[in-house]
Amino acid sequence: MLTQADSKLTTIIAEQEAIFIARQPASARLAAAATARLAGGVTSNWQITIPQPVWISRGAGSKIYDVDGNEYVDMHGGYGAALAGHAHPAIVAAIRGQAGHGTHFAQPTRDALAVAEELARRFGLPLWRFANSGTEATMDAVHLMRSITGRDLIIKVEGGYHGHHDSVQVSVMPDPEDAGPAAAPASVPSSSGIPAAITRLTRIAAFNDLGSVQRLLESHAGQVAGMIVEPIMMNAGIIRPLPGYLAGLRDLLHAHGALLAFDEVKTGLTVGPGGVTALSGVTPDMVCLAKSLGGGVAVAAIGGTATVMEHVASGEYEMVGTFNGNPLAMAAARAMLTEVATPAAYDKLTRLRERAEAGLTRIIEAHQLNGRVVTAGAKGCVVFSAGSVRDYRGFLTADDSLSHAHWLFQHNGGVFLPPWGKIEQWLISVQHDEADIARLVDNFAAFAQAVSP
Repeated sequence: MLTQADSKLTTIIAEQEAIFIARQPASARLAAAATARLAGGVTSNWQITIPQPVWISRGAGSKIYDVDGNEYVDMHGGYGAALAGHAHPAIVAAIRGQAGHGTHFAQPTRDALAVAEELARRFGLPLWRFANSGTEATMDAVHLMRSITGRDLIIKVEGGYHGHHDSVQVSVMPDPEDAGPAAAPASVPSSSGIPAAITRLTRIAAFNDLGSVQRLLESHAGQVAGMIVEPIMMNAGIIRPLPGYLAGLRDLLHAHGALLAFDEVKTGLTVGPGGVTALSGVTPDMVCLAKSLGGGVAVAAIGGTATVMEHVASGEYEMVGTFNGNPLAMAAARAMLTEVATPAAYDKLTRLRERAEAGLTRIIEAHQLNGRVVTAGAKGCVVFSAGSVRDYRGFLTADDSLSHAHWLFQHNGGVFLPPWGKIEQWLISVQHDEADIARLVDNFAAFAQAVSP
């Protein structure tokens, strides 16, 4: 039975969805036509948004424009890939310059060495290889851990997402009835098509709980190759590690002859120049990067210690790919690292993040909403929960309906946040300004006024 508050929120959502659809008739027509040629009418299931997909025509600076001509402050950022914003002059020049000299060789180029040198400086890991997506980077990390140790089992965190290869498509968003007890989470396949035999090789721990990792290491003594973890969880809003957690993981795994891989695909350049690795002072055995690294071009990287990467250099583990180190991607990544993600840019991002956080928090307090702003560098979100969240099961208490209503208010007010608002985070790019942040805050104020009792 709906409460009065539930009924009010349902009405608000219906009204905002009607506004959403009315503003985007061209998107609606394209979505309908696309079902004949694109499976589901989109190019990724994550684009199947409610009430309809948004078709984009172009981007410039901090803005994107849909096919109906609506302008948005883009804080979706291509799921965190657009730290450079759109059509950044340095990225455009790098791509154009390389395109005129060839787009693919399947051989190393000078830019690849320059990118590797800069990543080694930022992340404190000496040796690097490149790939084309976060999924490929984390897949290689899992393979490497197994190759080096000769063991089959890996550990991942409940609620963590590391791409869509079989070994990590386990307990990404498990339903509570399938997840098992909190002290011993179950290994739940996250999609059809994942063999049960592979699912059983991935064991699940709770984030911020060293005891759950220790129990797995002890109950499967000598069988665990390593653990892959987002050092700041970003598949459940934003969940920060407790003090000592990351260092404790490294020490615990090493004590059992296992390896630690940080998945910094989302956090990499966005939380700071050297990701969580540099901020925390905890250097893992491997780091996986993608998304923002290429300034919007598809590229990924995996860095490791000398001991780890010797297994690649010697050919004991074959890390291969026709497009690995593609010259267009390397040119864009070099420009991103040397001309875009600069100290001055991070100073600006800090100022904008602080402005957004202060404005949103002020509104939450004024309207006594059950929610809090959580940020990490250029990324942030509002978690609609009565208490702080420290793991996936705490995240499940966050309010989906409020998250969706907030997303609709922002969208209809000209700020494009990532859909699935409860799960994802916004991104502030180097091309955003104070007026863009003001629009985010103003839209949030309208949302808060609408949903308040």
